[in-house]
Amino acid sequence: MGLFVAQLLTGLANAAALFLVASGLSLIFGVTRIVNFAHGSLYMLGAYFGVTLMHMLPGVFGFWGSILLSGLIVGLIGIVIEICVLRPVYRAPELFQLVATFGVILVIQDLTLMIWGAEDQLGPRAPGLKSVVRILGEPVPQYDLALIAITPVILLGLWWLIAKTRVGILVRAATQDREMVGALGVNQSWLFTGVFFLGSMLAGLGGAIQLPKGGADLLMDLNIIAAVFVVVVIGGMGSIPGAFVAAVLISVLNVFGVSYLPQSTLVLMYVVMAVVLLVRPYGLFGREEKAGEHGQVGEPERPIRPAGMRGRMLVAALLAALALVPLFGGNFTQVLITDILIFCLFAASLQFMLSTGGLVSFGHAAYFGGGAYAAALLVTYAGSPMELAFLFAPLAAGLLAIIFGWFCIRLSGVYFAMLTLAFSQLVWSLVFQWYDVTGGDDGLVNIWPAEWLSGTTAFYYFTLIVGVGGIILLRHLTHAPLGYTLRATRDSARQAEATGINVKRVQWVAFATAGAMAGLAGGLFVFSKGSIFPNELEIGKSFDALIVVFLGGVKTLSGGVVGAAFMESAKDWLTRLEYWRLVLGLVIIGVVIIAPDGIVGTLRKVSERVGLRRSEEFMK
Repeated sequence: MGLFVAQLLTGLANAAALFLVASGLSLIFGVTRIVNFAHGSLYMLGAYFGVTLMHMLPGVFGFWGSILLSGLIVGLIGIVIEICVLRPVYRAPELFQLVATFGVILVIQDLTLMIWGAEDQLGPRAPGLKSVVRILGEPVPQYDLALIAITPVILLGLWWLIAKTRVGILVRAATQDREMVGALGVNQSWLFTGVFFLGSMLAGLGGAIQLPKGGADLLMDLNIIAAVFVVVVIGGMGSIPGAFVAAVLISVLNVFGVSYLPQSTLVLMYVVMAVVLLVRPYGLFGREEKAGEHGQVGEPERPIRPAGMRGRMLVAALLAALALVPLFGGNFTQVLITDILIFCLFAASLQFMLSTGGLVSFGHAAYFGGGAYAAALLVTYAGSPMELAFLFAPLAAGLLAIIFGWFCIRLSGVYFAMLTLAFSQLVWSLVFQWYDVTGGDDGLVNIWPAEWLSGTTAFYYFTLIVGVGGIILLRHLTHAPLGYTLRATRDSARQAEATGINVKRVQWVAFATAGAMAGLAGGLFVFSKGSIFPNELEIGKSFDALIVVFLGGVKTLSGGVVGAAFMESAKDWLTRLEYWRLVLGLVIIGVVIIAPDGIVGTLRKVSERVGLRRSEEFMK
């Protein structure tokens, strides 16, 4: 009994920092409708500022004062982010805002590395709370008890702020109908800034308050953001009480999971999130989203038509140049272009679902990595020839997408995106922890192509044919009845239903198609590298695809391909720089603000302006 109580108290103490970060994220989303992926970076900054201040300010008052000062400093940094990065894109589709916050993550990572270095920082112990208290014979740290006492006080303080003050009334009103708040004369810009300050401050407090239990390191931003999103989604986006209940639930379950189900530690919270979303699609205390409130990618400014003669000639010339690469380029060039082609196919599969169908997935890597692992497992344990294993990759990924898609398409907006993330993490945790079958983090190796494809040039041509063929197939589907029907469901699901279209079925087919094509890219990947590891299933892989689709142009058909080619080509040069994340982050933020149409869309607009100018000069 004593051990049970001690574990319960540990879970409640762990919930403190998680609740602080999650409540800040929930506040920001509730008012601004922005899914702030940089929130984990603010938590990390709170920890680093906390360590620095605690060494400068000794004693009890110095310790708790450092926590408060860290929160205030991070809150001010949040204001800078809101004004400089997010305010210019508030009226842009939500995907653009999400990509902007991803750029902020990269910038903060390298700035933190510049200032504090690469070594982990150990957090000091809390003065006056360094010993343990025995409860039913089991030791419980005094600081854990202090956190358990502090958390309800913070919850009550937030409740008072939201429920009893004028600021809280405006925040609640903006959560319900921010357009009406603006119509009543409230300055929405400063309201958003104030809420972003409060949410960022809470994240900074969470990072500083956990220092005696952990410390500060450069990976803590990504380590906590997944758990924070799980908490916010389970509790309901925008709900502070929901964030508290979910933080306690997840923290307690994790503690007991480590003790009684150690193999479930990586997957448990995602299972809980998936179950909650399937039973209550908007979380425990959430509200239903309005149509178009989140997840939109923006309607195209022009009807999407098949490429004209000029476009086809350009593509034909590019394909001819690619076919001639082995004659003029060495093995390195062929391997580089092979990687680019594989990533282009992966990005194109996501773009088919995202741009054409308006379905924003945070877990598309599940099908890329799933297809790769399916082929690798067949070769490793069944001794299958490469040809059969390669064909099995898209089939297995497509089947996985059919199963997951059946659940995901029941939701919309951010809840759809988060459920795709949950299923993706389920696959990743299964691969990572099922060591006897998948090899765990050691991966599966010696997965080489057949003898007739063993040479670099042979596999290059194989990848060129399959990769380009897959991209062309996706473009054909976009211009087929499926593509037009899918665009109708994206632009107005209600009108599509009124005309007799089964919206969910069409989205399900698109989801499965995109998954199968991602699996095809995964099959190419595993045989090109000869191995596969769990990192190909991680969240970062899914976000790489999202980023390149955005860089290329969300509102175009070729954006994913162009963005992937640009990113893979630039990666070799970028990674040679010491602070390459800073450069890449600034580029992403700059594109979001200055050229939100992406590479393809911007070039198209420039071409149209030049053509219009020439026409005007000719008419004169």
